[in-house]
Amino acid sequence: MTDLSDLTLDELRHALAPDIAANAAFDGWGDAARDMAAAARGADDDVVRLAFEGGAPAMIDAWFATIDDRMAAALPPETLATMKIRERITALVEARLAILTPDREALRRALAVLALPQNVALAARLGWRSVDRMWRQAGDGATDYNHYTKRAMLLAVYGATIAVFLDDDSEGQADTRAFLSRRIDGIMRFEKAKAGFLKRTEHRPSLSRFVGRLRYAATT
Repeated sequence: MTDLSDLTLDELRHALAPDIAANAAFDGWGDAARDMAAAARGADDDVVRLAFEGGAPAMIDAWFATIDDRMAAALPPETLATMKIRERITALVEARLAILTPDREALRRALAVLALPQNVALAARLGWRSVDRMWRQAGDGATDYNHYTKRAMLLAVYGATIAVFLDDDSEGQADTRAFLSRRIDGIMRFEKAKAGFLKRTEHRPSLSRFVGRLRYAATT
């Protein structure tokens, strides 16, 4: 067992977050889950309280960050490099779901906390952080508007998939996998259509440039 006494606050949050999540499935995201995790790992109570002084949102934030890290470790770049982009995104989402499977009740309770009005901004930030991590892990380096459209679409797909996942009792979560596959297909069709549109309009005359020429021609 890792000695927690010499860890920084960030490291302590990362180390304890999965244990807190395991307790939160039964006790909710509160002081009891935090304190039981600290006691089980022999951590100093005062330091742990400081590490999670933001309460339940801070605990959930730290837990989601560990999920991001475990997902990245499960599918390193050299593994993803052998896949097509659709397969990469699907594999990354499925890896997250596999990691979350033992803690579905903790996730359900975490989403209820994040749905509170005071936590809506945090929920959006955490969701964006996760999908951004997935796209970057998949090798996406877009910096233009594609950066935002890809992430917005994946965030919608991931959120909808989580809703199915939470109540999926099918064998091997087949229903969730099928749902995800259909939604990823939708993203890929959109990206293909968008690429075709941009290619067709690449060499079209610029309307704004044409209007500009008319304007300046009129003043000469």
